[in-house]
Amino acid sequence: MLDLVGEYRELHAEIEPAVGRVLASGHYILGQEGIRLEAEVARYVGVPHAVAVASGTEALILSLRAAGIGSGDEVVTPSFTFIAAAEAITHVGARPVFADIDPLTYNLDPACLEAVVTRATRAVVAVHLFGQSAAIAEIRAICRDRRLVLIEDCAQAIGADYDGVRVGGWGTLGCFSFYPTKNLGAYGDAGLVTTRDAGLAERLRMLRHHGSRAAYQHEVVGYNSRLDELQAAILLTKCAHLDRFNAARREHAAAYREGLSGAAVGLPHEHGRGTHVYHVYCIRVGRRDAVREALTAGGIASGIYYPVPVHKQPAYEREFGDVQLPHSEAAAREVLALPMYPQLDRTRIGLVCDALRGAL
Repeated sequence: MLDLVGEYRELHAEIEPAVGRVLASGHYILGQEGIRLEAEVARYVGVPHAVAVASGTEALILSLRAAGIGSGDEVVTPSFTFIAAAEAITHVGARPVFADIDPLTYNLDPACLEAVVTRATRAVVAVHLFGQSAAIAEIRAICRDRRLVLIEDCAQAIGADYDGVRVGGWGTLGCFSFYPTKNLGAYGDAGLVTTRDAGLAERLRMLRHHGSRAAYQHEVVGYNSRLDELQAAILLTKCAHLDRFNAARREHAAAYREGLSGAAVGLPHEHGRGTHVYHVYCIRVGRRDAVREALTAGGIASGIYYPVPVHKQPAYEREFGDVQLPHSEAAAREVLALPMYPQLDRTRIGLVCDALRGAL
């Protein structure tokens, strides 16, 4: 599905000196590498503030906490996504409210969002799924009208934009994951939050460091969610290649589109309002599981993102199992992800397309 070792081979001559620099410094937590990474990502996204944290999930939790979301509050989020957004809402004591998706983009449908907002709604976590921005301008307009906090989950979409503004620059807060498989991946867990609000940035810095701004002075109950210097140095090195790698993903998507033209599958839809960076290349296919078995038998990797919507997961089904989200549930039955990573080549893409046509 992806080749992290191949990426390392391509970049090792830059990564190893960066790691060595940190090891030789003796400064491994909250140092200059993290400060430089925050400045670089803030510049890239186009916002004044970025705060590095330990993971993408903790970016979501700390963002909700910083925004004052807690017990008695409702937070709307899509169900067809990874569980992290719902987990974060639950962890701060709020109640997730699941909304359905646009069946073409798999992202939160603004009309479905409006339909589930209540007097208790305080925030929206909008996920930019598979590498394409949600309809974030429309979602932000709803949030402004209803006075809701807008948190962008940008874990799969760094570098994507909507109407020329990169994801992470639209909401009250933008949350990024640098898990190793992401378009910009660390060599361990790592995350970051972007914001235009200086007060929120300061609160995030306290929360990630045990609620402290000064040594042994703890103003709030916080977390240990600091990004280490080794991961920051690796990410800084890889930042210089992000746009090139995203462009390669788009080229591979075009090759898939050409190779699967006329096949009985639903190809990824680009809404035309911004750049899709193809973190995942998902097709839709009937009899998905049988097709996947045929691919596996032919030595072709594939994945299912996501086989069970969050509201149907055991952790949430008792409360939300009766919720009807037809587009989310249909997508979970039909999506199939094909190999996608920058070092992929046309020969391998051709093999995948041929195998898929045979499986169909």
